[in-house]
Amino acid sequence: MSTLFRPLVCCVLLALAAVVALGEPTADRCLGPYFAVKSGAEPASDFPLRSTSVTAEIAGPIAEVHVVQTYENRGKAAIEATYVFPASTRAAVHGLTMTLGGRRVVAQVKERGEARRNYELAKAEGKTASLLEEQRPNVFQMNLANILPGDLVEVELAYSELLVPSEGTYEFVYLTTVGPRYSNRPAATAASDEKWVANPYLPEGSPAVASFALEARVVTGMPLHEVTSPSHRVGIDFRNAGEALVQIAPDEPQPANRDFILRYRMAAGAIQTGLLIDPPSQPGADGHFLLMLEGPTRPAVAMVPPRDFLFVVDVSGSMHGFPIDTAKALVRELAARLRPVDSFNVLLFAGDSRLLSPTSLPASPDNVAAALALLDQQSGGGGTELLAAMRRALAVPGSEGTRIIAVVTDGYVDIEPELFELVRANLGRSSLFAFGIGSAVNRHLIEGLARAGRGEPFVVTDPAKAEAGAVRFREMIESPVLTEVKVTFEGWQVDELAPWPVPDVFARRPVVLAGRYRGEAGGKVRVCGRSGDSDWHAEVDASEGARLNSAGLLGRLWARQRIAELADMQELKLDYARKAEVTQLGLRFNLLTKYTSFIAIDELVRRTPADPLREVAQPSVLPEGVTNLAVGGGDVATAPEPATLLLLGTAVLCIVASGLRRYRKTSEART
Repeated sequence: MSTLFRPLVCCVLLALAAVVALGEPTADRCLGPYFAVKSGAEPASDFPLRSTSVTAEIAGPIAEVHVVQTYENRGKAAIEATYVFPASTRAAVHGLTMTLGGRRVVAQVKERGEARRNYELAKAEGKTASLLEEQRPNVFQMNLANILPGDLVEVELAYSELLVPSEGTYEFVYLTTVGPRYSNRPAATAASDEKWVANPYLPEGSPAVASFALEARVVTGMPLHEVTSPSHRVGIDFRNAGEALVQIAPDEPQPANRDFILRYRMAAGAIQTGLLIDPPSQPGADGHFLLMLEGPTRPAVAMVPPRDFLFVVDVSGSMHGFPIDTAKALVRELAARLRPVDSFNVLLFAGDSRLLSPTSLPASPDNVAAALALLDQQSGGGGTELLAAMRRALAVPGSEGTRIIAVVTDGYVDIEPELFELVRANLGRSSLFAFGIGSAVNRHLIEGLARAGRGEPFVVTDPAKAEAGAVRFREMIESPVLTEVKVTFEGWQVDELAPWPVPDVFARRPVVLAGRYRGEAGGKVRVCGRSGDSDWHAEVDASEGARLNSAGLLGRLWARQRIAELADMQELKLDYARKAEVTQLGLRFNLLTKYTSFIAIDELVRRTPADPLREVAQPSVLPEGVTNLAVGGGDVATAPEPATLLLLGTAVLCIVASGLRRYRKTSEART
């Protein structure tokens, strides 16, 4: 290239790069979250979600939850709002209503494609409509079309959830924000159910854009020993020995950027064991049951065989700060308890991975010190290539001991199905335990990994509880309470058990089974297994089970558990049989699933097709403790005003014209 052209080309390229950098994201960028881009045209309408109010009724191990989200259009144009929000992986979402101008519309559950088509048609016709879709079992997306200036729209969501106790403590969790998901997939070719990953985020430290309130009533059949919230300041009103009303303190700082956690214990740490039965709604229909049975006490350490631990630790950018510090403390705690007969290895991962040793190492003091030194060098940075790290981890040769894999991460990735399939196909004789760290952990990934790995999930959200959490996790994975678990039914016809096969039981977590039965529930349930070096068994008489008048509550919980297992088993190729079963369960039990959605349409036409409709993506709040590094770092991008773009374009033309004049003068001089 001529030396005369080089300055010209460089100037043009730099100027064009400046224009592109200040404009919309390029089409060839990777699918992934970004900072909210504020146009400045109608800033108030950029954040249509005004408030979220949660009411929970908790009866023993079952929670019934109602969530009311209020949307308001404070701008001057009609808008379509998109809002991505989290939910419990165990939530059986069974109801949605929309209220606008005194008109209340009850949503219908439809096959996902049909629901989306109905929504798009209503939007085009100028009708106000809401669409609720499941993007992941713990991530939902709400779309509201044709919210006119001044409109106030209320959307109420209803779901049921089973609470499984650990160490005698029940825990109810309401998730408030979706953590950013790292993705290396091209945005231009992303599937429709993957595009939510690119939802914008407010930078760390941003003020609240929507209010949040929560009230929970806990009612048990026995005296309450303790009710606490490790996540928020709450007011607790004990109505009587077995009832408490819990409310988030009105002066609790906003925004809602961390999970709300409520824990309660019954007197003497009792677990509500026994059988709950939901009789058929009509003759010939199916009934459902829930079995919760506390296992034996923890076996002595001397009875535990040699173990081979593999620690897989996330050191990516979203783990910076409290999460990676907790990960270090956890591995240090686990390493300190290794016995001479045990072995171990460590794999660290971010954008790539680093393995301590090609094979497992004896648990000698020198080897443990080398592992801790490697971990202490990490501060958190880079992407989260968990899939590649797990491929490498599952291929690492182990020792002769019982292989236990401990995965430590916040789970901010979007490749859950691939991970679950990888673990199931390559786990072998190992057990996998997932330890989630962070104020808003991806619980779908943590719990799904544990299900696929026949282990247990564990989550720590509070830096102050990190050390105690590490101890509890170590105690959980050190020794199984009950192995080789078998459940048999005598005298009544039972099928479709979930989970199945029954996983091993660890550290005072009860055996929890949901199932379907036909005919009368009048036989027995027998549970047996191995505890340490001894046989263990228990028996429950079905005729003594508590009968519920819950209008299908246990049926919904059973269906949700069955759907979760089918989703975990979903192969990367399209499996029509599993898709059909999930769809059928969603339609039959009126549940939100990956293949069924809720659609509510107000038949009143309120906007003419000729009027403009502005699309607004409600930005999510970064979870507490997560820095801008999780979304690429840097400051909030600000979209330029049209006048700014005009000036930049003019500058580019001036540079081009100036270069051409210089080139012409130089050429004339040479001639």
